[in-house]
Amino acid sequence: MKDLRRNITLNSFQINRVEIVPPDGLEVVGARYRDLVRKGRRSPLKSYHPVAVEEVLAHDGFKQGVGAVADVDADYEREMRPATGRRETQDSRVYTEPRRNPSASGAGIISRIRLENFMCHSSLHIEFDDWVNFITGQNGSGKSAILTALCVAFGCRARGTQRAATLKDFIKTGCSYSSVTVEIKNQGEDAFKHETYGDLIIIERRITESTNSIVLKDRQGRKVSQRRDELRELVEHFNIDVENPCVIMTQDKSREFLHSGNDKDKFKFFFKATLLQQVSELLQSIRNQLDAADAIVDELESSIRPITKELNELREKIKNMEHVEEISLELQNLKKKLAWSWVYCVDGQIQEQKTRIEKLKERVPTCQARIDKYLVKVGDLKGVLLSKKTHIKSLMEKTSEVRRMKDDLQQNLSVATKERLELEEDHVRGINLLKKMKNRVRLLEQQIHGIQEQHIKETQAEEYEIEERIKKLEDEINEADKSVRRLQEEENAISESLAAARNAIRDIDKEIDECERKHRDLHSYSCELQQRQTNKVTAFGGEKVLYLLQIIERHHRKFKSPPIGPIGAHVSLRPQDNPQNVFIDAGAELSLEQLRKSERHRNERLSIPSHDLPSTNHPTTLSVIHTENPTVMNVLVDMGNAERQVLVKDYEMGKAVAFEQRIRNLKEVYTSDGYRMFCRGSVQTTLPPNKRARAGRLCGSIDDQISDIRKEIYKVQEFIQEGRGRKRDAQEALQNLEGRAQSLKRQRIHEERPMMSKKLALRDMQNAYAAERHIDQTANVEELYEEISQIQDDIQGKELLLEKIHVRKTLAEEKANDLKKSFESLCDSAKGEIDAIEGAEHELLVTEEELRAAEAERVHYEGVMNNKVLPDIKAAEEHYEELHRNRQENFDKASIICPECEVEALGGCASNTPEHFSAKINRLKQRLQRENMRYDESIDDLRVMYEKKERKILKRQQMYSAFRNKLIACQEALDLRWSKFQRNASLLKRQLTWQFNGHLKKKGMSGHIKVDYEKMVLSIEVKMPQDASGNTVRDTRGLSGGERSFSTLCFALALHEMTEAPFRAMDEFDVFMDAVSRKISLDTLIDFAVEQGSQWIFITPHDISMVKAGQKVRKQQMAAPRS
Repeated sequence: MKDLRRNITLNSFQINRVEIVPPDGLEVVGARYRDLVRKGRRSPLKSYHPVAVEEVLAHDGFKQGVGAVADVDADYEREMRPATGRRETQDSRVYTEPRRNPSASGAGIISRIRLENFMCHSSLHIEFDDWVNFITGQNGSGKSAILTALCVAFGCRARGTQRAATLKDFIKTGCSYSSVTVEIKNQGEDAFKHETYGDLIIIERRITESTNSIVLKDRQGRKVSQRRDELRELVEHFNIDVENPCVIMTQDKSREFLHSGNDKDKFKFFFKATLLQQVSELLQSIRNQLDAADAIVDELESSIRPITKELNELREKIKNMEHVEEISLELQNLKKKLAWSWVYCVDGQIQEQKTRIEKLKERVPTCQARIDKYLVKVGDLKGVLLSKKTHIKSLMEKTSEVRRMKDDLQQNLSVATKERLELEEDHVRGINLLKKMKNRVRLLEQQIHGIQEQHIKETQAEEYEIEERIKKLEDEINEADKSVRRLQEEENAISESLAAARNAIRDIDKEIDECERKHRDLHSYSCELQQRQTNKVTAFGGEKVLYLLQIIERHHRKFKSPPIGPIGAHVSLRPQDNPQNVFIDAGAELSLEQLRKSERHRNERLSIPSHDLPSTNHPTTLSVIHTENPTVMNVLVDMGNAERQVLVKDYEMGKAVAFEQRIRNLKEVYTSDGYRMFCRGSVQTTLPPNKRARAGRLCGSIDDQISDIRKEIYKVQEFIQEGRGRKRDAQEALQNLEGRAQSLKRQRIHEERPMMSKKLALRDMQNAYAAERHIDQTANVEELYEEISQIQDDIQGKELLLEKIHVRKTLAEEKANDLKKSFESLCDSAKGEIDAIEGAEHELLVTEEELRAAEAERVHYEGVMNNKVLPDIKAAEEHYEELHRNRQENFDKASIICPECEVEALGGCASNTPEHFSAKINRLKQRLQRENMRYDESIDDLRVMYEKKERKILKRQQMYSAFRNKLIACQEALDLRWSKFQRNASLLKRQLTWQFNGHLKKKGMSGHIKVDYEKMVLSIEVKMPQDASGNTVRDTRGLSGGERSFSTLCFALALHEMTEAPFRAMDEFDVFMDAVSRKISLDTLIDFAVEQGSQWIFITPHDISMVKAGQKVRKQQMAAPRS
């Protein structure tokens, strides 16, 4: 059966590799497949990902991959031929050779399992034998949790166990985590990575409320891996399929299988246990992918038919084309004259530029005289500045002595403060020691009290009457005390309710105050919006801006050019943009002087090249605003970098654009909810939105904002009214609670008075009783009283020492205060000298300001010289040189077209301008175009187009033909795998009947199993020994309970014998058996388990005392559940 199972799995894997492996792995299919055949393991199909069919077909290694599969098929057939030839000659039956015990090598066997806080178990440790293990126990003892823990440890999902919806449901109630640890033997030739794990593999799965983890350890407990792929590889290596019912048959699967008489359910059980279901679904998915690929190739082949038709039409069009020679020749002559006319035009421009350079050079001497004047003034101011710095330095030297005294006082003050702190620590330690001594006195007094009570017990018989009276009085006091405590608890509860009610009223008051403040803010903002609706300028400063504009208007003659501002008044949003996304920083950074200077140059609007803009699809600030004034737009670009500010929708998108995509030319990112994000080097900064910020100053509709504000004001007013109503209700409830509290207090006082009188009577009675036996007790407690007296003497000594420490601490505090006052007086005395230094520093600052002004004037004129005069001369000279270069370039180009003598032979071109020749050329081109109106393109373009399309269609025809051949090869391979799958399914059906009969013969019975793969049903027929005279065959539903249980067990054992696993587990396999059937079934199971050889785990709630424990049988009893 192992060979048949390997044949099914690996044959299906061959065709699957052609379809689902990545294209880069097609060349190594053969080598990988041979390795799998050699190991005899199931292929990890789930570790590969599907790719597009056309992507696989187009890969160059496709043919090599198909060829490798064919070679491996031949090798596999040669390997299987000796084993399968004998089977086909014996009436098409299947016989298996005795298999090697998979547990003999000690690989894959479970040796121990530990559960912690898992389901109903707080801590459970179970060790397993290598052969047969029985686990029994009462219902609710947690037997089934062991199999569930095995499934979870080997990577099964929570729903796959049918015991929980999520993994956190397995955590025991009241615990924060759960842990499952499974130890697996790893010995022999089938060991898994023995050089890494050793002879034992430990799998630990830990589950918490939010996460779960899997850890694989070696035999010393060292962590080896945490990857789930490592666990998946281990499971596939040992063939541990926990979802296969023949490996782990849980409680639900046992009842469903043993009790169900449905043929479809039996077929599903058989189909899944033999892995036929997995292989069938895999082959069907491959067939669907091939059908989709075939449809794509058909569509591609039909797409090239129109191109063939276009090629025929182009061939006819080229034959009918004619050239217009005369017009083309005249056009060429005009182009020659145009080239030489550009040379003559540049000669005139060179003469004009030479005259302009001479005029500009006359401005240099005037500007140089101004620069020399301010250089002299700067030198004088630097001399004055040096003398003032010398004076300040001398004053600083005089104050150095004062600073030294100040440092000494400060050091003494630190020493005094440190001494005071040390005395405070000694005082605290003394107080703690006193507390310990007083506690010792209290313990001795309690010991004396205990001795006295012991004496009372010894004399209990003589004083029984007195004790009865005391006890009766104590009972009355206890009853009264319970009543008082009950009233006290009710009073405390009422007090807590009163405190909660008062807190609630305070909270309501705060909410009302907050809403009233918000109402005032909204009303103020509404008035501001109404003012902005009247005048847009007020949005950028309110009345102050209007006042500033009025001042500018009154003094407009003092400006060479009027200022521009506020800048927001000249900017508007484009209609399609969201106004809440735009925020202009430049308006707050520009002063009126900067705007005036920017207006002076009157530059045109800046043209920003596309490579200087952020490479993103999100809008920028510059793209969503509009202004008619180019100066304003230039200021926003120069000062505010508006073209590098990107606007995004939300916070997550902003993070991706600002920090993850690394966009060039990006300065900062703004989100619609107000966040600002930017990078400076490797530092990522995110600024939160301004909580006080309202709607933007640029918006689409102020009327809509006013309407929204009024609605919000109405809602706030309603909330205020509601809060006042809740406050009145809370105050009424508070008054009721206060009345209830007063009533309870009066009741408590009424109960306390008689209780106190009884306590006084009890104390008098106890004192009288104690006086009678005081003489006897004095001898027993005399030593304790002496110790108490000694400790009290020590306490008095410690208290005197504490008094001394307290006096020293007071003196240290006075000393520290005196030093502090001396330090402050020294600082006051040095104030005069400090004021003199400050005056000198102020004069120094004034001189420095004058020096900076002179420097600024000098820099200004130097800037005029360097930025205006000299650049203009340089620009003129550069232009002059550029004209010379242009003249030379035009001359070279014209010489290439034709020599100058040829133009002169054609009549010359000095009398006409280049524009004249360009107009004539355009007219000739139009005439030539009219001649060629019958044809859309030139003959050269048509020829190029024809050759290109011909090459293209030829390449595509070859490619589509290759696709078709590859699809045919894949389809043939799939048909071959499907036929092998059907043959192996038929062999499995015969082997199942043969194994089933083998187990029935042990009781003299025989039977037959019918499997219909088309109808997906499986039926079992059994012939009893008493029916040997006739040929009647009865269905299992006609059998007795014991016969039916035994036949069902034989069917399950036949399936187990057809599968391979290092261990098997069955839960409640005998749930529907009587005592006799259970005895027969248990004997059969044990014999089969011992003969089969792998590890078996049986879980049952029933008595298994009839099973004899031996070397290969181990029985364990679970503890009874707690009631």
